[in-house]
Amino acid sequence: MSLPDLVSLQQAAADFRYLLNQDYPREASLSLVGNRYDLPRNARQLLHRGVFADDVAQARRAKLKPLNTLAGQPLAIDGHNVLITLESALKGRVLVGADDGFIRDVAQLSRAYRNSPATGQALTLIAAYLSRHRPGPLTILFDAPMKKSGELAEETRQIFAAQRINADTRAVPVPERELLTFAGAVATSDTHLIDAKDLIVDLAGEIVHEELATVAQPVSLK
Repeated sequence: MSLPDLVSLQQAAADFRYLLNQDYPREASLSLVGNRYDLPRNARQLLHRGVFADDVAQARRAKLKPLNTLAGQPLAIDGHNVLITLESALKGRVLVGADDGFIRDVAQLSRAYRNSPATGQALTLIAAYLSRHRPGPLTILFDAPMKKSGELAEETRQIFAAQRINADTRAVPVPERELLTFAGAVATSDTHLIDAKDLIVDLAGEIVHEELATVAQPVSLK
């Protein structure tokens, strides 16, 4: 993934952030800044995933809780969201350390996601991390319309069972619908869920920081 130099990216991010702080529309602001700095599509996606108005970023940071403070408390995991970020880290793809305190991938996989050798590695990392911090009961929801989600849910159950972790692991038509009404913390970096919920864990971000620092260094836009 070829990107402009970091200084240029950070200058573009500062301009984008300024416009957002003045309540300019997000898409128009990104287009304006992207055109001014002649940014390629992947760099624009980096800004889109990582730069937010100051008040939005502060409000989200206030909801962000470390997993080690939630032992014995209910936790729902936004399965594909967490998994894709970790797989991106394991594959050396670009991550962004966003203004709101979350680490995000910029892969834009969505419906194109397919299981890979990195899938098992990422699930093993998640299971080991959860095993150390012991939240629970656990619910893990995968997006059923995405290919082989049922198989992914079963693989997750098996890997978690090896760590003696019990979890309600399912592929469902619309994970967001259940996550929005979940009575407990939600592990995700999805902005809609973050804005709607009161208690959020950046599970993928914590694992990247603590377990993958030697292979993944998120881009900072400040």
